[in-house]
Amino acid sequence: MTKSSLGLPRHRTAGQQARPGGAVLVGFQDQGNLGMGYLAANLAHFEHPVELIEFRDPFESILARINQTDPVVVGFSLIFQYYLPEYRLLAQQLRAAGVRAHFTMGGHYPSLCPDEVLSAMPELDSVALYEGEFTLVELTAVLRLNEDWHQVPGLAYLERGAVIETPTRPLAAHLDDLPLPMRLGEPERVLGWPTLPLLASRGCARRCSFCSIHTFYRGAPGRTVRVRAPAKVAEEMEMLAEQHGVRVFLFQDDDFPLAGGPGKRWVAELCEEIIRRGLHEKCIWKISCRAEYIEPELFSTLRRAGLYLVYLGLESGSEEGLEILNKNISVDTNNQAVRILKSLDLLVEYGFMLFDPSSTFESVRENIGFLRSMLDDGSGGAVFCRMLPYGGTPIRDRLRDEGRLRGDVKYPDYDFLDPRLNQYHELLNTAVGPWIHGDGLSHQFNWAWHEVFIVRRLVGELPGLQTYEQHLAELTRASNAVLFDFVEQTSLAFEHGDLPMLLQHGLSAPRTDIGGALLDLRNGFVASNQDALMHALTTPDGIYGPALMPQVF
Repeated sequence: MTKSSLGLPRHRTAGQQARPGGAVLVGFQDQGNLGMGYLAANLAHFEHPVELIEFRDPFESILARINQTDPVVVGFSLIFQYYLPEYRLLAQQLRAAGVRAHFTMGGHYPSLCPDEVLSAMPELDSVALYEGEFTLVELTAVLRLNEDWHQVPGLAYLERGAVIETPTRPLAAHLDDLPLPMRLGEPERVLGWPTLPLLASRGCARRCSFCSIHTFYRGAPGRTVRVRAPAKVAEEMEMLAEQHGVRVFLFQDDDFPLAGGPGKRWVAELCEEIIRRGLHEKCIWKISCRAEYIEPELFSTLRRAGLYLVYLGLESGSEEGLEILNKNISVDTNNQAVRILKSLDLLVEYGFMLFDPSSTFESVRENIGFLRSMLDDGSGGAVFCRMLPYGGTPIRDRLRDEGRLRGDVKYPDYDFLDPRLNQYHELLNTAVGPWIHGDGLSHQFNWAWHEVFIVRRLVGELPGLQTYEQHLAELTRASNAVLFDFVEQTSLAFEHGDLPMLLQHGLSAPRTDIGGALLDLRNGFVASNQDALMHALTTPDGIYGPALMPQVF
């Protein structure tokens, strides 16, 4: 038996010949699936053939590639649990077509609820628990040598109806030892500029009750939060900028490592590395973090190094809501964070749960009041959702114990304490869905603002930009007002037994009118500045971009 430089058994003795097939990984590739990318890169590092396949490709295409590769392992990457039925259908089709490779699945939900996944998807041979880089390498090595895989650490499988878990594999201790992720296809583009995701860290030290991230990273031995060396992060950014012309980086860290003294020192070093390499002059980047990390001096430094967008998980404008979500933060802190970011001319995006298990009609209006105050300057479209009880989260366990949990793996749900809210939410969601879901109107406004901040940072002042921003803010504010007024008025009416406003909501006409005005405004600005934008895309920095982003509204 040989071992790699990282101490991982390769399971090959003298004279043994491995089968030619390696692994095929199937999953969504939106913005580049870094989890799959790291898995694939580690397999390749240990000399296992590997292919990445987009889950939404036609079945015939997926089957053809699997048959051509003849893998020993097909790994399914499940990011969101409500796609499990679709993954099962694909697995059924593959089995019916004669694919006999070992099927395994990884991700937060499979790791935290392997019993549910193995029961719901009997086509699976195993579930790869927690971080899967070395589990998948060892599983592939064992199968290529036709050896028994049941002792490979980090797996769960069914045996006579019972779930068996092999010894838990520790989390990767040193992220810099992992090869850089394999990336499928060309970078996505924003107004023509290539954009790619990357990671500076893994894990989250917080314990929000609705989130499976902290339970995922606490399920295996090892440090919950690990960071890459700042120089390594900047080096990857530089490489992607040079090789792929990337100008916009999206850090996909669960919680960008800014906490405490160590976090501030780490990010100061990262900014120094970015500036030393001159990346701040041609690249911009986005992070996600908590509101209590937002300090004027710190984020001023981050902005100088290229930061342009901060995503905040605000979640609630109610103290009671923040408490049940276990955010360990206050409404005032959330408000202060948004004010600081805006004062530094940084774009703010956010997550917000208008409804949670503690919701009342009064708290719904309190949340709308918070959003109204935050967005009264027209700086972004109003978005919100309902908290869902995902597998592996503490709040799902609490709702189950309280007898309020309902739904299934695809549509996990719960009953509100006030049963009237169940019907109100259902009717409201139908009425405002075209505003807040998918490519709804609020998301179109937020995309337009995203473009504005990118143009500001990568192009500079353009003719008519200030006027465009003023008109965009006015239109955004008008759109938000329609949405806020509707929720406030219908919540009051429904609370007092008046249904007609929800049943005959009449939101379609204003949404169409506002959406048409937004499309005309945005496309008019882009068209009037097309030459300047094209010039910025084709400067001698090796940046290429033959076409502006198509109309998406």
